[in-house]
Amino acid sequence: MTFQPQQAIEFTQIGAKDQSHKSSHTIVEAPVSLTVNGEVWTKFMCTPIHLEAMMVGFLFNEGMLDHWTEVSDVRVCQHGDNVDVWLTHDVEKPESWTRTSGCSGGVTAVDTIERPRSVTAIDANTDPSEFTMAPAQIHRMVEMLFDSQELYRETGGVHTSALTDGDQVLISAEDIGRHNSLDKIAGLSLMRNINPTHRALITTGRISSEMLQKAVRMGAQFVISRTSPSSLSIALAEEWGITLIGYARRNRFNLYAHPERILMQDQVY
Repeated sequence: MTFQPQQAIEFTQIGAKDQSHKSSHTIVEAPVSLTVNGEVWTKFMCTPIHLEAMMVGFLFNEGMLDHWTEVSDVRVCQHGDNVDVWLTHDVEKPESWTRTSGCSGGVTAVDTIERPRSVTAIDANTDPSEFTMAPAQIHRMVEMLFDSQELYRETGGVHTSALTDGDQVLISAEDIGRHNSLDKIAGLSLMRNINPTHRALITTGRISSEMLQKAVRMGAQFVISRTSPSSLSIALAEEWGITLIGYARRNRFNLYAHPERILMQDQVY
């Protein structure tokens, strides 16, 4: 069954001296629960696209699984309000969930003050400091993020995140919740076996501590946002070795942590 991420709407547009009837589309926000090995775990407010990937990615980012081979089955129920994930091993449901600072009711059971364990190829095969980029590459990734915003162009009101290797977008995902978009990136990476050595995550959402935690779990060396990082995310990025960039535009950006990965080439920011 196909679930639509957008919905047709009618509304009245009020001007200074007149009003008019309009037709458009808006992003869908829906409650979807996660069931793991037959037990209901938690509920998300999200956009119903890539739901299987979102739930698999959430479990990955929470440290409940490391590889796609640990998933024996994942399916969206007929009515689209629950995703069943069956793992090849037992996993204990967290006793409590922390409501995150994200929109649309993000939750986590991970202590975001502790550095998450990454299981990507980066840890085993390469020195993360070898991944450097010139400012022009950052600008180009902003352009690529804009190009990947299909739902945003149609509806607005949605976050977009993308995984790149510094040269091209490998995966992009959209959701009303910025945390959900990163979980979708993680899930799609696992399901499609996309495992680049160099990883940069770029997103339209602000970077809070839990957003940074998800990025580190996915092995990102760069985290780039169209908007701001929080004070805690800046401190953690410095501690965890992540190059953190905010307010990224087509011709400028703010660099908050680990500038050594940026090849400045006589350009001043």
